[in-house]
Amino acid sequence: MTKPTTGTAAGTTLSAFLGGRLEIAQPASGHRVGTDAALLSACLSPSAGETVYDLGAGIGAAGLGLAVRCPQCRLVLVEIDPAIAALAVENAARNGLTERVTTLEADVTQRPSKEGLLLPGTADHVIMNPPFHLPGTIRPAPDAYRAGAHVHGQADEEAWILCALALLRAKGSLTLIHRADALPRLLASLDRRFGDIRVKPVQPRVGLPAARLLIRAIKGSRAPFLLLPPLILHDEDGGFTAEADALHRGEASIEWQA
Repeated sequence: MTKPTTGTAAGTTLSAFLGGRLEIAQPASGHRVGTDAALLSACLSPSAGETVYDLGAGIGAAGLGLAVRCPQCRLVLVEIDPAIAALAVENAARNGLTERVTTLEADVTQRPSKEGLLLPGTADHVIMNPPFHLPGTIRPAPDAYRAGAHVHGQADEEAWILCALALLRAKGSLTLIHRADALPRLLASLDRRFGDIRVKPVQPRVGLPAARLLIRAIKGSRAPFLLLPPLILHDEDGGFTAEADALHRGEASIEWQA
């Protein structure tokens, strides 16, 4: 649900997210929050006191959704675009989450360091929704925010994964959502850095190829790869399945067990 801007920056709208659990301001045009953010938000259930980094957080929807679902964890939203980072700050405040949510304006393709904003070894978990496309593979969108959200700059997913690796404590988890056709290069980037890699395909309907992948990996683990049963988004009538509907409402979490 989207409604006209009220008490927020010009050129933005307010939208209900996770079944109304969150009210978020987002740009009126360009990249919009939807299923990808809802699924990423549902991928993790951190314990009390744990710190989660949301890399490339945008306006903060996935990270803030996680903060609402798990009220005793701490979130760090990392976004490179100053205007979008400001919306993430606004959204945290709008939903009463400022005490547990920090927003950093930083480039996640740069390795964390003791001298920078991103400090090594400070994350229990990392979530991310990196751009889906490599430069030159699609025509960039005219809207700068949409283009940046969809197409990598000079660095690809491996730079994001290396950032997550440096941020994570030993045995910390990395969770991401991506296009299904990116699986080979994602596995290559995770190899020898992460283990216990679990992949959950996301299918639009029964019988259709996966459109998305949810991937969870553990830093330093030697446990084997596991391909999990798929999540089906829509039933034969085109509506959400019961599982997908619960995930979109923030009432369920992704099952990572076999």
